[in-house]
Amino acid sequence: MSAPMILLADDDSAIRTVVTQALTRAGFEVKATGTAAMLWKWVEQGLGDLVITDVIMPDENGLDLIPRIKRLRQDLRIVVMSAQTTLHTAVKATERGAFEYLPKPFDINELISTVKRGLENISDVSPAASADDLEETLPLIGRSAAMQEVYRTLARLMPTDLTVMINGESGTGKELVARALHDYGKRKRGPFVAVNMAAIPKELIESELFGHEKGAFTGATARTTGRFEQANGGTLFLDEIGDMPMEAQTRLLRVLQEGEFTTVGGHTPINADARIIAATHHDLKQLIRQGLFREDLFFRLNVVPLRLPPLRDRTQDIPELVRHFLARAKNAGLPWKTIDNAALDRLSRHSWPGNVRELENLVQRFAALYAEETISLAIVERELAEREQTPRGNGLEIQDEGLSGSVERHLASYFAAHQNDLPANGLYDRVLREVEKPLITLTLQATRGNQVRAAQVLGLNRNTLRKKIRDLDIPVIRGGR
Repeated sequence: MSAPMILLADDDSAIRTVVTQALTRAGFEVKATGTAAMLWKWVEQGLGDLVITDVIMPDENGLDLIPRIKRLRQDLRIVVMSAQTTLHTAVKATERGAFEYLPKPFDINELISTVKRGLENISDVSPAASADDLEETLPLIGRSAAMQEVYRTLARLMPTDLTVMINGESGTGKELVARALHDYGKRKRGPFVAVNMAAIPKELIESELFGHEKGAFTGATARTTGRFEQANGGTLFLDEIGDMPMEAQTRLLRVLQEGEFTTVGGHTPINADARIIAATHHDLKQLIRQGLFREDLFFRLNVVPLRLPPLRDRTQDIPELVRHFLARAKNAGLPWKTIDNAALDRLSRHSWPGNVRELENLVQRFAALYAEETISLAIVERELAEREQTPRGNGLEIQDEGLSGSVERHLASYFAAHQNDLPANGLYDRVLREVEKPLITLTLQATRGNQVRAAQVLGLNRNTLRKKIRDLDIPVIRGGR
């Protein structure tokens, strides 16, 4: 039996040599060329069991060649490799029919593994939309290795209806990723409905998600549609899913299992036809261990996990992000600015606790408050110094002193990331709740559910502790008093 033949097209002779040698050692026969014309000639002749092609070649764009190859030989798998490492390239390659997309530089072992998978008999997935519908103005910016894996995962997910769980720190762009999955997916003509679990009062969350009938509760003067119904035929983005109360988790699980729901006060089942994308900055497995999140709901939502890297892990993207935000500021009517290399280098060395959102807010500040046409190192140093100040005696200093310092650092990151979108109200109660709930939960675990002992440890009246357990939806550990 003859070895599978790989057709390789890349105008870089060094890459052709390295890839040819590696694939030959792996047991494949390789025909390599530096032009799209020769690749097309081989395909027309019926040669090759799999194609590997670069995007930019001297005579034709490799992406433009893909549809022609697929029309002539539908089952021929195509692997695209490119130094144009953007989400646009990854999505365009996938939507035009590529089997896989590999950003340069790539690991040669990964390429060999991809070739082996491409030669297996795996059914193709229909593309979600015409590649001609794509725009260069996609919402995610960056060419770092950390972002490449995000782009590749997104490109695979866009033609599907799979449920996705996005995990990442505040400010990393979780909603942007959710919107990209919707806007370039098979449900793009339907609505995109986003709901933040942390922003909805506990007593209103079921009505918010599922709607309510007139008279269902005090103040329900008319029938109201919920987010599930509003998202019919489209995508429902459940942001900060880790903050969802336990009762609402139970009802959400039932909807995901049965594919239908009823409004609050209603009796007629309504079909739930929405793709679910969830997101959180929490460690949900830790919340499960603490009894704060349902394990069965986690498995329903975590069909495809997608982790967004913090900005400190992709600092090489900062220059591109800064220029993007400066251009956006100009489009919003602010004066056009440039930034010098020393300033960019200093920004790349900042820790960015608020991630990309913090960077965007800072760039907007540059554009709005400074008369200079070029943002200099001095300007950047001045702004970052204000953010990194640790004044004594005012209660805002960042100190490494146990719980107080940890909470302080968390709040400093929150305010850095939400300068322009602070909640309208309720932040004080929300912060107290986030500290109080794990404190009581862990105390109950330590006392094996003995509420009398837990109340003593906490310094609370037993009836007060019982009320807090009920109000905070803390699971009761059986066996204690």
